[in-house]
Amino acid sequence: QVQLVESGGGLVQAGGSLRLSCAASGRTFSNYRMGWFRQAPGKEREFVATITGSGARTYYADSVKGRFTISRDNAKNAVYLQMNSLKPEDTAVYFCAAAETVKVKYDYWGQGTQVTVSS
Repeated sequence: QVQLVESGGGLVQAGGSLRLSCAASGRTFSNYRMGWFRQAPGKEREFVATITGSGARTYYADSVKGRFTISRDNAKNAVYLQMNSLKPEDTAVYFCAAAETVKVKYDYWGQGTQVTVSS
């Protein structure tokens, strides 16, 4: 069981940067694979990035690879998404999610934080 709260969303100009944070509850944070997803109006929720429990491995959607960086600090029960070179198409509600390491499905989700990139 884990509770997630995102923060750091806002309005930014194209080409700018933004850093999202996700604060997690629980004493077993390192047991969870963490992910970032996003959903734009009228679109399905899409995968953005994920990081393993130890932080040893990361994976990114092709659309954000090279621009976004996911990281975690298990001592702080936190996950971050550094977003650089933002584009208008990055505009969406961004969600933090957690999954038990051995499972594929993400069982826990934050409330989401809005990211708007202006042209």
